[in-house]
Amino acid sequence: MHYKGLYSSKMITRLLANKFIQHISTRHMSTGLNLWEHDVNPEIKHKIEQHWKHKLRDDLFNAHDHSKEKFYVLSMFPYPSGQLHMGHVRVYSISDTIARFYRMRGKNVLHPMGWDAFGLPAENAAMERGLDPAAWTEDNIKKMRVQMDRLGCSFDWECELATSNPDYYRWTQELFIKLFENGLVYRKEALVNWDPVDQTVLADEQVDDNGCSWRSGAKVEKKILNQWFIRTTAFAKPLLDGLNDPELKGWRDVINLQKHWIGECNGLSIDCRLVSDDPSYPKTITLWTDKLESIEDAKFVAVSSGSFLDKIEGSKDPNDVFKLLNTRAVNPFNNKMLPIYVTDAIEYDLFTDSHIGIPTSSDTDAELCKTFGIDFELKHKLSSSQIEEKRAEILKKATDLNIGRYPVSSKLRDWLISRQRYWGTPIPIVHCEHCKVQPVSRDRLPVVLPKLNITTKSGKSPLLQATEWLETKCPKCGGKATRETDTMDTFMDSSWYFMRYIDSKNNTDMFSKETAKEMLPVDLYIGGKEHAVLHLYYARFISHFLHSQGLVPTREPFQQLLVQGMVNGQTYRVQSTGKYLKADEVEKKGKNKFVHKESGSPVVAAWEKMSKSKYNGVDPADIFNEHGTDMTRLIILAEVAPTSPRNWSTLTFPGIIKWQHRLWLTIRNFIQGRKALTPEQLDTIPNEDKFVEQENILFDARNYYIKGVTKNIMCTRQLSVAISKMQGLTNSIRRSAPDVIAQGCEYERTLAAQVIMLAPFAPHFASELWAGFCSAPHLTSNKNIREQEIQWDKGVLQQNWPEIDMEYKLNLNVVVNNVEVMSLEVPRYVLENMTSDDAVRYTIESPKFQAFLKNWKVVGATFHAAQGFDASIEISTEKPTKELEMQETEV
Repeated sequence: MHYKGLYSSKMITRLLANKFIQHISTRHMSTGLNLWEHDVNPEIKHKIEQHWKHKLRDDLFNAHDHSKEKFYVLSMFPYPSGQLHMGHVRVYSISDTIARFYRMRGKNVLHPMGWDAFGLPAENAAMERGLDPAAWTEDNIKKMRVQMDRLGCSFDWECELATSNPDYYRWTQELFIKLFENGLVYRKEALVNWDPVDQTVLADEQVDDNGCSWRSGAKVEKKILNQWFIRTTAFAKPLLDGLNDPELKGWRDVINLQKHWIGECNGLSIDCRLVSDDPSYPKTITLWTDKLESIEDAKFVAVSSGSFLDKIEGSKDPNDVFKLLNTRAVNPFNNKMLPIYVTDAIEYDLFTDSHIGIPTSSDTDAELCKTFGIDFELKHKLSSSQIEEKRAEILKKATDLNIGRYPVSSKLRDWLISRQRYWGTPIPIVHCEHCKVQPVSRDRLPVVLPKLNITTKSGKSPLLQATEWLETKCPKCGGKATRETDTMDTFMDSSWYFMRYIDSKNNTDMFSKETAKEMLPVDLYIGGKEHAVLHLYYARFISHFLHSQGLVPTREPFQQLLVQGMVNGQTYRVQSTGKYLKADEVEKKGKNKFVHKESGSPVVAAWEKMSKSKYNGVDPADIFNEHGTDMTRLIILAEVAPTSPRNWSTLTFPGIIKWQHRLWLTIRNFIQGRKALTPEQLDTIPNEDKFVEQENILFDARNYYIKGVTKNIMCTRQLSVAISKMQGLTNSIRRSAPDVIAQGCEYERTLAAQVIMLAPFAPHFASELWAGFCSAPHLTSNKNIREQEIQWDKGVLQQNWPEIDMEYKLNLNVVVNNVEVMSLEVPRYVLENMTSDDAVRYTIESPKFQAFLKNWKVVGATFHAAQGFDASIEISTEKPTKELEMQETEV
């Protein structure tokens, strides 16, 4: 709202309420460096960060404080490589900014950190250096903690965990046993993906489209091994349906990726016994079909050439058909022997290399039976009700036989968790000669990894070397038994870590049900898109399972996702050879033309994921050392939305540097302006027209930018836009005249809001600005108004997040027949108290809407109430959309 001339009565009231003339700099919790006579530069920024590093006070999570609403913000925990990269800097800057924002909004915020510490990289690195993987991992964790502290993150280190710690993996083993007891863990001989470099098994999900290992890049081989599986297909349908949960926010394309991964659950995977003279064949074959009602009419099995049953030598013409003479598949529903043919002449179901032939349900199968010389009898077609009845009967049989009981797509497989490596969670199973496979007794958990000196990769589990560790007793009969030597896939460790954070000191359970009910689901989960399928799928599965056990309150573990984009660096490659060059080996010729300095060969410049081998990596320590922590955080968060790729370039630095300089000058001018005033001047309320006008402009600017910054952090998570809004607020502040800077109440409120909103993004710099702001003589408020808005005796991170004034006008957006036609300005105190009927009445009776409506008839309305921001009302009329658009153009 803008006033012309002298103050209105409302403005006078507001200014009188703000009129106090007290020096209270001594009440501030900590003084700053007081270097305001200097221009801010990198040296001063470093001094500021050193000064405030141990003085920043964040109200970290308090498990006993039930007076505040919880907010659980989680960033994906890292593998402890020992070195932060720019991707880490981005994700943790995002999560820390949001965590601090919600603390200032009055939430009880949990913002934990831990380490995904098991896995091949540590084992391989330790093997190369002759070190213990545990020592290697612990040393890297210490290094990365120091770097995270350098980044200024306010993590709840009390919750810290490492998946390689027995105190953690004891509960991963407990989770395995829970799954085992519920029939969701099994061991079978299967054709598996073998990484010849890392000498271990890979799940299907860990092999890329080119048939190469996701980690080593080696061409994957096929082996038949006895392996442990988790029956994730048991929850395929619930996991698919869960993606339609309206509570999920920000999942966007991740939902499509997950749906594509799970597939349409319209069939059944059936384990059929193989009868064969060939000892190299596994004992079962898994066949998928969506013709359950006719499965008892199956006449043959077909497998593609190149499948694990294909031992035929000679021609591989797609039209050739070979019959396996020594092998049959047993139909488990009638125990009939099914001949097996190797052929590529049929179209196999998606992601399968086998097919069960049912001629009564498929014309193609009927023709194949004729080709193979197999007799069959056509039957009357079943009605819809008969089909459903028969399918239910077959599903029950499959369940009773434990050969396949859940609707699933042809593409989805159970989770293969066996790994023939050392550095992983031991599978809590023993093998007894009499009792066969038995889970370890819970009172014997954890099964702790033995100390081993691993020097080579043998293709077998290194745990086979631990002869003393291998020998144990059967938990059932007490006789001699041998421990399982496979360890678990590390995705098992990360499938539930976010649940352990909420109760990390619990020594009797994975976590308490009561704590889970209070703290889960995670409100905001932040991480890279590379985990959008595997990790999220496994974490969702575990959450669905534990919910079925009554241990967690919701099926879906993560309410909102923020999938941050990659941090890219510029690369240079010789056009003819593809060889990567260092930046100093390249010369720029024209706007977008580059050549190799030495040879003059054309060079292709591109933005790619940072990598040492591409010479485009950036060490965060170098940025910290040159520009400081807060500058680094602002750079990584500015200009580009968190979900978009970030092309790292020094060309973006000057804008942030200049903004910091303007903020520094603004506080300096404020201090100087206030200190130059006499007590009489401090006690005077100017009433000149220009002064009043500028104060009113600041009132509008403060509210406008508080609204914009808050909405872009809390609703859209567009932190880059929030920074842009704050820069706009700085520009508004700096347009103020000297007398407004010195004596303006609205100026003081606006400047305070500016520094407070900066704090989550740049906590050290904002703390110094706040110390300077509080050191100046200022106009304090009466206890009922201003003491609630600015707490002068507390640091900037203990301030309440600025609120939009109740008299400030927000928008009531009017949508007619799905077209937004206008916005009505409504004071916040009116808008927030509107009922649906109030909103309809207010809209229809407004002159602006009346002019638009003319003689149209309103036939329906839906009001979406304001929640600190704008509201909207959707109105339906009898006029068609075409006429509406014409009317809108006229308006």
